[in-house]
Amino acid sequence: MTILVTGATGNIGRRVVDGLVGAGQRVRAMVRDPQSARLPYGVEPVRADFTRPETWPGALDVVERVYLFPFACGTGFVEQAAAAGVRRFVVHSAAAAGFAPSDDPSALARHLEDERQAHRGLELEVEATGREWTHVRPGLLAANALGWVERIRAERTVREPYGRSGYPLVHEADVAEVAVAALLTDDHLGAAYTITGPAKVTQAEQAAAIGAAIRAEVRFEELTPAQARTQWLADGYPPEVADWLIELLAAAVDGPGALPPTRTYEEITGRPPRTFARWAQDHAADFLGEAA
Repeated sequence: MTILVTGATGNIGRRVVDGLVGAGQRVRAMVRDPQSARLPYGVEPVRADFTRPETWPGALDVVERVYLFPFACGTGFVEQAAAAGVRRFVVHSAAAAGFAPSDDPSALARHLEDERQAHRGLELEVEATGREWTHVRPGLLAANALGWVERIRAERTVREPYGRSGYPLVHEADVAEVAVAALLTDDHLGAAYTITGPAKVTQAEQAAAIGAAIRAEVRFEELTPAQARTQWLADGYPPEVADWLIELLAAAVDGPGALPPTRTYEEITGRPPRTFARWAQDHAADFLGEAA
């Protein structure tokens, strides 16, 4: 059996590749540049792109199961995959796919509705094929903290608004582990799993955990929302992104915001989810960089 992993070099996709290789599976990785993909030994890289349908037949030849990256939505890839003989899809979706539709005009609500429509749209494409499916819906990823890498390397400082704001950030390894189980067993057919970390972890706590992982003090410097917006715009963020980010953080100061912790990972694996502290340890080298 050949399993195709799309998005194979991403934070989660690469972990899916590793998990399948560790399970002794034949893995094909769909990548744009096989030379730079740096995949494990034995993985078959294939050059293909969701924007280039002419590349899909080579990627899909003799494939029976697919780990499906969100960029497939609306491209026609799902339909062609089913026609080529794919029998099972495990969809890399998002927690927003399970949210109720909303016409709230706030920047955050508009963003979440866009997320809901995009990810649920891909799920519906897969369901419409009549093939086997599982939807894996991670919440906010701990890997978002990699956005602090440059500043932590240079200054050992995190500058953000709302230091007490936080979400139950999920380790990419937890998401990949569930995806691998759904690809390899029949235990998860027809399920939609929302996966989070074990508990809310504030931004100030995230900075402290990264500091502990790299054995250096990482200061948290709290900005006002206006200061943060100015900084993000200077960093190249579009204004609408800056607006919904501020609302996202403000919504989770006194509680878990739009996404409370779930027990999904523990219910599936029998183990508690990996903590943010564990994630920071696993990514210490990213934050050390040349400053190590």
